[in-house]
Amino acid sequence: MNQLAGMSSPNPSTIPDLVPVEKIRYDELGLVPAIIQDYLDGTVLMMAWMNRESLQKTLETGETWFWSRSRQEFWHKGATSGHFQKVQSIRYDCDSDALLIGVEQIGDIACHTGERSCFHQVESQIVAPPGDTLSQLFQIICDRRDHPVPSSYTCKLFAGGDNKILKKIGEESAEVVMACKDDDGEAIASEVADLFYHTLVALAHHQVDIKAVYRKLQERRK
Repeated sequence: MNQLAGMSSPNPSTIPDLVPVEKIRYDELGLVPAIIQDYLDGTVLMMAWMNRESLQKTLETGETWFWSRSRQEFWHKGATSGHFQKVQSIRYDCDSDALLIGVEQIGDIACHTGERSCFHQVESQIVAPPGDTLSQLFQIICDRRDHPVPSSYTCKLFAGGDNKILKKIGEESAEVVMACKDDDGEAIASEVADLFYHTLVALAHHQVDIKAVYRKLQERRK
C-alpha cells in the first residue's frame, strides 16, 4: 500500500505537489474506486468513484469529492447533508487502481440513510459496522451500561461505580507488572487484555468515547 499524502492538517496549497495523481490507474471510463475509512477506528464508511479531477479536488480542498456515474457530475461529500469528510490520508494499492482514504467523518454519519456506514446491512438486518477490536468491545460495554443485564459482570462493575471499577484497574495493572516481571508472553497478553477491558469500562462509566482516546494518541503520534 503506497501513501499518496498524509493530511492530518491538510494544507491545500501544498498537497497537490506531493501526490502523483497521474500514477493512478483509472479504468476505461477514467474512474478509480475509493474506499472511505474512519481514520481513528478503521470502520469502512463507504465506497464511491473518483476520476482524476475529483481526486485533484480532494487533494486541493482536504475534503472528499467524487464522480457520480448516474448523474455524470462531481459531488462534494457533505455539501447537502453537512456530513463532510476531512481527509487525513490517501493510499493506493499495489496495482495503483484502488484508493483507500482515511477521513474524519463529520457528524459520524456517512450513509444517506442516516447510518454511520453504508455497510450496515447483514442479511437485511441493520447492525453497527465493525471497527477495530477495542472499538467493538467498547460498543458492547456501552450497550451493557445503557441496557443492563443482571447476570452481566460488566453491569456489576457499573453498579459498583468508581470504587469497584478503579479497584479492578489497580489490580489488573499490578497483574500486568507481575506478568512482565515473569517474562511470560501468554500471561502478559492475557493481563493486558483484562486491563484494556476494565479501562474501557471506566471510559464508558464516565461517558468518555474511545475515539477521544484515539484522537489523543493521534495528536501525540504527530
